[in-house]
Order: sequence, then C-alpha cells, then structure tokens
Amino acid sequence: MKILVTGGAGFIGSNFIRYMFEKYPDYEIVNLDKLTYAGNLDNLKDVEEKYGDRYTFVKGDIVNPEDVKKAIGDGVDGIINFAAETHVDRSLYDPLAFIRTDVEGTYNLLQAVKDYGIKRFHQVSTDEVYGDVLKGFSKESDFLFPSSPYSASKAGGDHQVLASFRTFDLPVTITRGTNNYGPFQYPEKIMPLFITNAMEDKELPVYDGGGQIRDWIFVTDHCSGIDIVFHHGKPGEIYNVGANNNPEITNIEMTNKVLELLGKPESLKKPVQGLRPGHDQRYAVDCNKLKSLGWKAEIDFDEGIRKTVEWYENNEWWWRKIKSGEYMEYYRKHYKETL
Repeated sequence: MKILVTGGAGFIGSNFIRYMFEKYPDYEIVNLDKLTYAGNLDNLKDVEEKYGDRYTFVKGDIVNPEDVKKAIGDGVDGIINFAAETHVDRSLYDPLAFIRTDVEGTYNLLQAVKDYGIKRFHQVSTDEVYGDVLKGFSKESDFLFPSSPYSASKAGGDHQVLASFRTFDLPVTITRGTNNYGPFQYPEKIMPLFITNAMEDKELPVYDGGGQIRDWIFVTDHCSGIDIVFHHGKPGEIYNVGANNNPEITNIEMTNKVLELLGKPESLKKPVQGLRPGHDQRYAVDCNKLKSLGWKAEIDFDEGIRKTVEWYENNEWWWRKIKSGEYMEYYRKHYKETL
C-alpha cells in the first residue's frame, strides 16, 4: 500500500510515519509538509536513513492544489491528514492562517480524493472541538462548542469531511485525539515547554493554579488508534482516541511530576493569575467506539512521562536549536508577563 501523509514532519505525523514503517514492512509513504516553524525534518532523520527506498518527502502546502497533485504523483491508496495549524495560543494572533490550513487545506485534500479516486481519507482532528467538558465524557455524536480560533478551524475541517461523505460518498473517517505527549513535540506545548525550561532552570508558567484537566495520551497510542481507524473504521464515522487516565491528571500534577523526574525544585513554578484565553478547563472523551475495533491505550501516564523526560534529556541537540530565533520571539510575546 502507498499512502500520503500530510504534515508528516510535525510531532504526531513524524511519530506516525515511524510507527507505520515499523508495523507494515511493505508500505510506501509520501510525506507532504510545508515545513512551517513546527515542521522539522530532524524528526525524520532516522526514517530517511532506514526506510529511504520506501519514503518520499515532498515540500508543499495542502492549501495549494498543485502541491497536493504533485505529492499524489502516479497515485496513492489513501491519505492521512495531519497537516494543521495546531496551537491555541498562536491562533489568537493569526486566526486566518488556521482557517486556511485547517479548513481550506482539508477541502483541497477531499477534492483530490474525489478527483483521483483515492480509496481512503482519514482526518486527524482533536477533542478540543467539543469545548469545555465540565462533567462526563464527550461522545462522537455530541454538538461541537469550540473555544478558540484553533479548535473552531479544526471543527470546520471536520465538517468539510463529513459533508464530503454525505454529498459525494467519499471514503472518509475522523479521529479526535486528546492531549498527546512524547518525543519530537515542539516545545511551545506545555509538557515539552516545562521539561526543557526546567532543564534550563527557567520558570514554568502555571495558569490559575494548574487545575485544568487534560487526558494525556502517549503519541504511539494515538498512532495505533489512527492506524486501526484508517484500516478498519467505518466510512463517514468519527472515533475518539484518549487514554482515559484514572484518576484524571491536572496540569499542576503534570508539572510536579516533571520537576520530580528532573530533580528540580518546586520554586521553578511561576503562578500566573487568570485563565489562558481560548483554553478549556477539562477535556475528556468516551473511547468505547474505538475500543470496539480492538484498540486500547498501552502506555500509562507514569511510564509515558518518564519516557518523554528521558527523551528530552538525551536529545538536547534536537530542542536547544529550536528554542531560539522564531521560538524566542513567540515566547517573549506570549509569556512576557512571566519572564
């Protein structure tokens, strides 16, 4: 099988490409990535070296139909769309960039599925489209109440996918994943930010006491869920992917665990008053639909965060050169009150 992975140089996309090559020794993968600030070919250095004859990289933008056509080349069997603007905080400054990629880009990929008769399209979405979940667990049939330009743009992309099934009977599926963590995550996201800041003895900005609840799922567990839905999911359906940590984990508990694993003092925690704009207090999803396909999360939080901290400790070459230039400009802009 030959598949097109869009956004494969990002955090989850690069982990997914590695996962698929290891699981399916006869698969070929084309990676279409724009290489924005979070797209990093260093994420795939080992993949290029190990699977070069089965792996093709194409630099391009899903918003440009000609780039999509070039990546499809003489044909692919399926498309898995990771390409997205993904950071809530950045979406506050440039919402249109999110709409272009997450809505228009998704539309262009769906047009390609229609025009070239591609057998399968999978949309990688987020649980953030459900909005703040004050109690219970979000189900795939729930109404969407996005809270930020980012989550609204992802909801718009999801609706394009569902409309393509309703109108054109395209072979589409969607997964909505919870908070991922693991190797190669760009250090603007809270866990790698706190790990790398703590390693540098810098402050960790903790908003509103850190009581926000996130369902942390290790990235390879998310990859296995996408894999199952891509191959066995029912067209036109949505599947939630989450770890369902029990007990649930607050941001302050995650922060304390990072400091404990690194042997750093709690004095690094920097309280920030008020809620982060566009962020919700709690996310939680019902994963029974995906579990009915035979999936379950394999890595618990204690094991996963230990693996993650160890990876950043052992790969300073990867993140130290990221935390400069554009990254520092953004960091100073957004966290100016904590510096």
